[in-house]
Amino acid sequence: MNEESNAPLSSESAGSAGVAGWFSTWMTAVTKPNEQTFATLAEHPDATSNSRAFTWVFLAGTISALISGVFGAILQLAGFAQTPGLGDLFGGDAQRGVAFTFGVAICISPVAGALGVLFFAIGTGIVQWVAKMFKGTGTFSQLAYTMAAVSVPVTLVSSVLTPFSGIQYVGICTGLVSILLGLYALVLELMAIKGVNKFGWGQAAGSLFLPSIVLACCLAIPIIGVMSMLGPAIGDTFSTIQNSLP
Repeated sequence: MNEESNAPLSSESAGSAGVAGWFSTWMTAVTKPNEQTFATLAEHPDATSNSRAFTWVFLAGTISALISGVFGAILQLAGFAQTPGLGDLFGGDAQRGVAFTFGVAICISPVAGALGVLFFAIGTGIVQWVAKMFKGTGTFSQLAYTMAAVSVPVTLVSSVLTPFSGIQYVGICTGLVSILLGLYALVLELMAIKGVNKFGWGQAAGSLFLPSIVLACCLAIPIIGVMSMLGPAIGDTFSTIQNSLP
């Protein structure tokens, strides 16, 4: 019984055809956390091109923007959340403010989806490029497919939690859930990188975190340089202020 339940999925059984198959793939990715799951998903026929992964990410970004807008509008109408300055903008008319929020969500949702695809492609490309440096055997399309299978359900769940963050006490609970969800997604992404590229945990961690560390260092160096240049001027300003005080 246990052997049957723990047997790896075949690439054909990883998901059926159509939208129902999409949900099956997403649920497989988030409910079967091991690298064999992602190694199997990487062998799916849809993982040979980027179109399926990019479609998923675009739809997830678009739908999540709509969900956040709708929930946000409902909470504002119910008086649980209030966008600062929005009521004054419409002369205190709450319904017009809610309609404006809903309209903005509809207009920007495709833009959010497109930007999501752009940043997803860049991030996945950088991670896979580093994975190749660690002798990874996967491809960009395979990693994109498996990473999208993780990010889509996480994005949709997060879009439901986000509007509640502005509600007292409830926001604390949703914040904790969001943190746990983010950590779980991070573990799944490590498994995806490991399963797709068929190397160890160290290489997977390096592929995922090394680009962020390098980027942070690149941003920190010019900031430190500017602060060093401005340091004497800032010190003189504080000294002048201190001397002017009685």
